[in-house]
Amino acid sequence: MSAIRQRMIEDMQLHGYSAKTQTAYLGAVRGLAKHYRRSPENITQEELRSYFLYLVKERGVASSTLTIHLCGIKFFFEKTLKGEWHIFNLVRPRKRKKLPVVLSPDEVKHILSLVQHLTVRMVLTVIYACGLRLSEGIQLKVHDIDSTRMLVWVRDGKGGKDRCVPLPERLLELLRNYWAQRRPHIYLFPTKEGREPLSATTLQKTFKIVLLQSGIHKEASIHTLRHSYATHLLERGINLRVIQELLGHKSPTMTALYTHLTDKSFHTLAETLNRLVADL
Repeated sequence: MSAIRQRMIEDMQLHGYSAKTQTAYLGAVRGLAKHYRRSPENITQEELRSYFLYLVKERGVASSTLTIHLCGIKFFFEKTLKGEWHIFNLVRPRKRKKLPVVLSPDEVKHILSLVQHLTVRMVLTVIYACGLRLSEGIQLKVHDIDSTRMLVWVRDGKGGKDRCVPLPERLLELLRNYWAQRRPHIYLFPTKEGREPLSATTLQKTFKIVLLQSGIHKEASIHTLRHSYATHLLERGINLRVIQELLGHKSPTMTALYTHLTDKSFHTLAETLNRLVADL
């Protein structure tokens, strides 16, 4: 490992960045170095400008990907190299407001029923029933299940925040049956060896397969289970502020997105429009 790479890692650790963010930022800088085939500390501002134009015009990267490259490379040059780089004021990833895909309760049930592997099915069930992110679900430990208070504790979620979410009674039954068969010790959903949690890749591959088997023609992913959880709660009258806390959203604006996705919202809109144009 080069000294400059090690310094960047240490700088990110000092800033409190998660391991996932560190990996993403290092990958962005590595991509820049690979493009010019030399150490990124020797790259000029003009070359940096050309590189971002290459990402936008030739590779046509998504806005989210461009943002990762911008943040990672900017951190390297401004924090690790401690330089002033005006080029970063020019790069502005285009913001796109895209509504997430939502599955119906029956579709969720059907997809989960197709998962044969017990541990994989259980972690996907918990992700939906508790509205967790994928990373939060696979990192759950046995002691995070509080059956006395009927809570699931989410440790070190996005932004390094802890939170707790309700533990449904049916989910507790399923977890007890699962524990009786698998007897996990530390991680609730471990690999076969039992020392590490299941990998995100394993879960994503399985979900992709069962989605295809289900015949449900939606561009869904594991994160869709979390979107569906929020939407289903909103449809059943749960306050938006409560849902925000359950999801661990920093801003209510993020949670308000789900008001556009509920069947109830569309039904109310349709009734109002029907009355509005009834006498035309």
